[in-house]
Amino acid sequence: MAVYVDSGRWKFRGMIMCHMLADTEIELHAMAALIGCKREWYQWHASTPHYDLPLFRRQEAIKAGAIEIDRKQTVALIRRIRTGQARFFAVSDEGLKIENSLSVD
Repeated sequence: MAVYVDSGRWKFRGMIMCHMLADTEIELHAMAALIGCKREWYQWHASTPHYDLPLFRRQEAIKAGAIEIDRKQTVALIRRIRTGQARFFAVSDEGLKIENSLSVD
């Protein structure tokens, strides 16, 4: 299980941005909290759940243990997540449960 930051570089509101993805939603949110991202920045509605990070937060994520990945590795990771090979979790009133909503039928 791991958290990843891609090598993407695009401009948004005067900042250079990249993506932060993870094998599990728990890891993704834990890293986001650790590096100071707001939960509202979570891109859950996207085809692959992620956070958009400005470069200074990318550096913080790497210092905290995130793995740098290139474009080819990013595509492979996204495929793994979308095909359900990476597990995403949700916390409900009943506790922790696996939610594999990203699997392809």
